[in-house]
Amino acid sequence: MAFAWCHDRYLADDLVQQALYKALQKRTQLRDPAAIDGWLHRILANCLHDFHRRQRETEEFDPERGPWTESALRAAEREDVVTRVRCAVATLPLAQRQVITLIDLEGSSYNDVAAALDIPLGTVMSRLCRARRALKDRLHPDMGLPEETAGRRIRRVK
Repeated sequence: MAFAWCHDRYLADDLVQQALYKALQKRTQLRDPAAIDGWLHRILANCLHDFHRRQRETEEFDPERGPWTESALRAAEREDVVTRVRCAVATLPLAQRQVITLIDLEGSSYNDVAAALDIPLGTVMSRLCRARRALKDRLHPDMGLPEETAGRRIRRVK
């Protein structure tokens, strides 16, 4: 899942290692052992958020390197969109976040997700539908996309 979020194998390895280290340190804070997957996902998401925050704090504009190029501006805009989507996904209820991450980000099949989460196939489909609708509602006003465009883009994350 870490790789699906950051698309960098080495960063994903570092984030997973950091998340597991933090989980071991805070293991007494886990109240419900059955919820360990969600707890670990949240720790991993927080590690990624911390990484991006540290990156923003250290990156400053250097006037000697010249003005931003068009590709640098596009890359910055793309990173902003990715950050907004990640933040929106992080606000979803755990059940929806698990389903949308497994299906739309990791490419798992509906049947595989149902088996992994031990829920009926129909529940997977309804949670996915609710998660996509919630993301559309959260991202549409934020990104200034027309109504029909916002819905199509979210549904084609695969």
